[in-house]
Amino acid sequence: MTTINSYKHGTFSWVELATTDSDAAKKFYGSLFGWTFDDMPMGPDAFYTMCKLDGKTASALFKKGADMKDVPTHWGSYLTVDDVDATTAKAKANGGKVMKEPFDVMDVGRMSVIVDPTGAHFCLWQAKKHIGAQVKNENGALCWNEIFTTNVDAAGKFYVNTFGWKTKSVDMGPMGTYTLFNYADAGEKDPNVAGMMPMPPNMKGIPSHWLAYFQVADCDASTKKVTELGGKTIAPPMDIPGNIGRFSIVQDPQGAVFALFKTTHY
Repeated sequence: MTTINSYKHGTFSWVELATTDSDAAKKFYGSLFGWTFDDMPMGPDAFYTMCKLDGKTASALFKKGADMKDVPTHWGSYLTVDDVDATTAKAKANGGKVMKEPFDVMDVGRMSVIVDPTGAHFCLWQAKKHIGAQVKNENGALCWNEIFTTNVDAAGKFYVNTFGWKTKSVDMGPMGTYTLFNYADAGEKDPNVAGMMPMPPNMKGIPSHWLAYFQVADCDASTKKVTELGGKTIAPPMDIPGNIGRFSIVQDPQGAVFALFKTTHY
């Protein structure tokens, strides 16, 4: 398992769970992914919990406070940038809304919270002591980030202009057209940054959002385990065209939605 030490500008580096019950979340995700947990005090009866995979930081979770009572339980996605202040200003100029202006998170980093023109939330992260996940693309770790959006054209334009990404359209058959966001540098070993899907008809009324994918050894078995642990299956396991892998979309007992992915590459 390779340890990640840094992230390139414009790449997803971190996900965190905002939940109503951190103890229940630990039990669920610990059983599902084999995570262990390290509680870091944030104030009176408040903790930011690092979720670890084989001792390496994979993600985090925390219990929502009163200031987030109207925010649904969710997995939030973070994009690393070289300069949070500059990128926040760029996002705003490109039609995004700044929910939280740039602020320092102690000595670990600097961040802001952005909403794209179609309503999808994400965070910007400028690393100091905390670079993000020390492990990705391993079983039990984050492996992909994907936006479901109500306006593919508006979202695509926003992310391309804000981060300098390029786009590639992929025909997914009955699933429709899938957009890959790529690094501007074609020399990268793995140039893909994220994916984009138009909001499916059966998800009408659901706001645009970023979805976090976690890699597993067996998508069907892990999906079954989600339900055994009290969660729900939103989209049952299905193969991705092109022999890429198999995925499902699930929901934890507190309501946070995420995806499971089994790669066919190894």
